[in-house]
Amino acid sequence: MDDLDRRIINQLQGGFPVSARPYRDAARKLDTSESELITRIRCMLDDGLLTRFGPLFHAERMGGALSLCALKVPQARFDEVVGKVNSFPEVAHNYQREHEMNMWFVLATETPQQLDEAIQNIERCTGLEVYNFPKQTEYYVGLNLQV
Repeated sequence: MDDLDRRIINQLQGGFPVSARPYRDAARKLDTSESELITRIRCMLDDGLLTRFGPLFHAERMGGALSLCALKVPQARFDEVVGKVNSFPEVAHNYQREHEMNMWFVLATETPQQLDEAIQNIERCTGLEVYNFPKQTEYYVGLNLQV
């Protein structure tokens, strides 16, 4: 990772222009070109340096649903189940925890009904019960990881 990659990661965590050419506008602030910015983001995603680059939407305000879910995954099946769970487009995040419920993930769907469907599909696919923890209160964390 060079200085420009670091600046891209650090600057774009705090906002991305909303304009007709957002990559061009973001590139100007980074003293680079639009094509260089797009190429570098694509390379960091391909290399696994970034796992995701995109907006975060308030799904519920758009008619969708979000929920934190957990699974109790036998350790011997963990990698297999990770692959299955991550294959669902509704899975936004997936984390391993040192707990009886050792896999936690966020589901994001376009409608509340799709949330239940996604949970049922994950249960069928993995053979494991999904523990659903719907949001009761929202807190703004403002996580920004400088590199």
